[in-house]
Amino acid sequence: MKKDLCGRVMLLSGDEALARGAYEEGLVVAASYPGTPASEILESLSKFKEIDAQWSINEKVAFEVALSSSIGGLRSLYASKHVGLNVAMDPLMTSSYIGVGAGFIIVTADDPGIHSSQNEQDNRLIAEIAKIPLLEPSSPSEAKLFVKEAFKISEDFDTPVMMRLTTRIAHTKENVEIGERKEAVQKEFKIDMPKHVMVPKNAYKRRLEIEKRLARLKEYSEASPLNRIELNDKKIGFIASGVSYLYVKEMYPDASFFKIGFSFPFPEKKAVEFSKKVKEVFVIEELEPFLERKLKELGIKFKARHPSYRIGELRPEYMPDIIKGAEKKEEPGTTRKPVMCPGCSHRPVFWALKKNKAIVTGDIGCYTLGALPPLGALHTCLCMGAGITFFEGIKKALKKNVVGVIGDSTFVHTGIPGLINLAYNKTKGLIIILDNSTTAMTGNQPHPATGYTIKGEPTKKLILENVCKVCGADNVDIVDPRNAKEMEKLVKKRINEDALSVIIARSLCRLIEKKKYKAPLYKKENCKKCYICLSIDCPALTKSVDGFINIDEELCVGCNLCVETCSFNAIVKNA
Repeated sequence: MKKDLCGRVMLLSGDEALARGAYEEGLVVAASYPGTPASEILESLSKFKEIDAQWSINEKVAFEVALSSSIGGLRSLYASKHVGLNVAMDPLMTSSYIGVGAGFIIVTADDPGIHSSQNEQDNRLIAEIAKIPLLEPSSPSEAKLFVKEAFKISEDFDTPVMMRLTTRIAHTKENVEIGERKEAVQKEFKIDMPKHVMVPKNAYKRRLEIEKRLARLKEYSEASPLNRIELNDKKIGFIASGVSYLYVKEMYPDASFFKIGFSFPFPEKKAVEFSKKVKEVFVIEELEPFLERKLKELGIKFKARHPSYRIGELRPEYMPDIIKGAEKKEEPGTTRKPVMCPGCSHRPVFWALKKNKAIVTGDIGCYTLGALPPLGALHTCLCMGAGITFFEGIKKALKKNVVGVIGDSTFVHTGIPGLINLAYNKTKGLIIILDNSTTAMTGNQPHPATGYTIKGEPTKKLILENVCKVCGADNVDIVDPRNAKEMEKLVKKRINEDALSVIIARSLCRLIEKKKYKAPLYKKENCKKCYICLSIDCPALTKSVDGFINIDEELCVGCNLCVETCSFNAIVKNA
């Protein structure tokens, strides 16, 4: 973050602006697990010495640390991407019963268009199910502004408050006015077992309190300036929230708008008032028909998107077709195929698995790219930790040649229980931990097995091989996967043994270890044009127009995996 010359305005992304707003409002504790598009929130908060910011081992732990800090009297914040909130659903669903001490904000960063996620979900629905108020900023400056209101609502109504960003808001940058930090007074912690101990008798009484609170919140939402009516041309009026408001405003600046920032409880009276002031009402929103359902319940006549627009992101240029009621036109993909970095240590692992004809259960990380052709050596990917648990189920069915893979950060996140389950239920076979000593996919954040905190401070380092042994693994091997032949040999040895084995494929991520070695030499006269070297999917290797191989020395880092794949000495190590 950099200040301009006057020192009062900063060019901030939505994530950074939200973090700045939380800092200025006296935030003390913040917890998260990395996940795009939310990662930058905690990274920004970690730069402030007044804030105890932590990467937790997973989202459930992060949520509970932040919520309990709030109950203890400190303003707190939890942040994650949309699927991360799924991991925290257990504490989330009861958090409205327990309430807060000091203000507690839950930030969910949804990913319409599935840019970097395994699904597309609309967490506005979760706010309603969890019975907690929902705020939806439309821009980075609003993200900062809404934090102040979120803390006020949380403390005035004794409730967690959800703030929902989407990818475009989280990563868009805007000039944002900044202020000084206001230290929040620490709330007094009081022992209150009927409020804080959720046994059935207490929970039932708290359930009654939640409904009373929602009624009060509904009245507050009706009066909130976060929900505003903008009357211009009354022939057409749009109801929208989040980034959808900006899109339709850009295309129809002279129209009337009901701009919703406080989305749940829904401001019904204001919606009815707006609908009576305009001739024709359109509802514009991304993903689920959240606003549409609310208006239907009120009996308001409106026009909405064709159902095909419930999939993927909206764009400003879609608006004319949406107004016409047209179906969404599928557009051909123009993005390049994602690929592992040159010299990535995951590549030789998948090469070894492919040569051993393994069925591979995968997980969430850079290594998921092992599923793409020409490697095609990862066959399932569902969610964090499923590389191990899916291994168990598929091994029961197929018996042989099944391998589970998982990253080092993901192993700590949710992989450890799966490994314990394998040992406890006497499952045999091979798990590979792809240990590149970072959380690479989301921006190289540290985790417990790196020995550093989010602030770069040394801390106790989790030794993965010790964890695997304690969890019940019979064999734990550590190998540098860049030695492809050794990797292949070890996989062949362990894959169908009558034992539970873990191979820790340990090699520092190429984005951290930037050292380059000499590119291998290509001997055109020896090349048989078999193209086996291209099957490792290295971006430094391409086919020339004459059918021979080209090695891009600018991209190549000299890992020499291509040397080991070539049986004809057409690619040789450059001494």
